[in-house]
Amino acid sequence: MTDLPLVVITGASSGIGAATARAFAAAGHPLLLIARRLEPMAELGLDDAELAAVDVTDTAAVAEALARAEERFGPTDLLVNNAGLMALSSVAEQDPALVQEQFDVNCVALMKNSQLVLPGMQARGRGTIVNIGSIAGKQLYTDHTVYNGTKYAVHAMTEGLRRENAAHGVRVLLVAPGMVDTGLLGNTGEGDVLDGYLDYKSSIGGGLRPDDIAQAILTAYQLPQHISFREIVVAPTSQDA
Repeated sequence: MTDLPLVVITGASSGIGAATARAFAAAGHPLLLIARRLEPMAELGLDDAELAAVDVTDTAAVAEALARAEERFGPTDLLVNNAGLMALSSVAEQDPALVQEQFDVNCVALMKNSQLVLPGMQARGRGTIVNIGSIAGKQLYTDHTVYNGTKYAVHAMTEGLRRENAAHGVRVLLVAPGMVDTGLLGNTGEGDVLDGYLDYKSSIGGGLRPDDIAQAILTAYQLPQHISFREIVVAPTSQDA
């Protein structure tokens, strides 16, 4: 059992979420890991970790998992809103259900789950929320219109949350990755859009490792509470777009 405070990570079954879980476990933090798939989280083999196989859009289920973890480990000191969905397509050809789902996962769930921890953080006068944005929340890319929209929204909401919570001593920061080697493209069907994305990725020598992003999050969190990296944009040096 550790004396360090609880870290909550959504989308923790793979990619950046799983890497962040490993990094904070290695640093000695107890964890609440949230994702739809239980088995990959269990396979991480992390001590002092509460696992919740729930969808981040199910706010009631997230709240129940949070209550269990906080009863076991104490109050949440860090929430990493990492769960995300990227489905690339022109708008005219995109499945309307995927349009809705991207906003539900990337934006609405992020806000609702932040609401679960913010009152406690404000009352304690400390805490950190890290929202995983994207370089696609800073500039437009072909066939990214809906995904761009969700990430521009995440960037705006993160800055708004930061301003609302500054006087409470609560940090809210954005981590905006460029290309990363993750499974995020699983909702982009085969064809020219996917091929073009992968061709560009190959041309720059591939993306960052999820561990690279996890270390950026850990570094930002481990700063003294009175210091906040408001925004971290992290991408391969070779990425020009």
